[in-house]
Amino acid sequence: MLVSAIAAVGFAAQAEERYGIGQPATQAEIAGWNIDIGRDGSNLPPGSGSVERGRVVFSEQCVACHGDNGQGGIGDRLVGGQGTLASAKPIRTVGSYWPYAPTLFDYIRRAMPQNAPQSLSNEDVYAVSAYILSLNGIVPQDAVLDAKSLAAIKMPNRDGFVSDPRPDVHDH
Repeated sequence: MLVSAIAAVGFAAQAEERYGIGQPATQAEIAGWNIDIGRDGSNLPPGSGSVERGRVVFSEQCVACHGDNGQGGIGDRLVGGQGTLASAKPIRTVGSYWPYAPTLFDYIRRAMPQNAPQSLSNEDVYAVSAYILSLNGIVPQDAVLDAKSLAAIKMPNRDGFVSDPRPDVHDH
């Protein structure tokens, strides 16, 4: 991602010189776009959120699409499905399929709610993550998650994926 941003700066500078339009992206703009979270929790922001706060935010921002208790609606089902992945009809949810907890935070922060992505505070994203993980029995009802505790969670399907052996693919 960072390589793409650097390349974009170079192309913008070239366009500015050639056509008299555009301007190079500033370091602050690049930093604002570089919000990805590693599966190991790298780049998780400061903040924390509780299951209880997550329940409130979920009911306000998520329930319309994901249903009561994350059971699904017009949006994906987020809860359940443990033990179904090898069946004829696997149920892929956060609790049954996702291999890393920090990627839940990353996805919620970038893409949710669908009508207003990137509108939740870091605290609310930690809280919704805690609530969804709690609904799946991965963290207790009284959990409070932050960067350290979220990165330490071992998801039930963490070992359910195989590495890509191609030399041009980096497992990170």
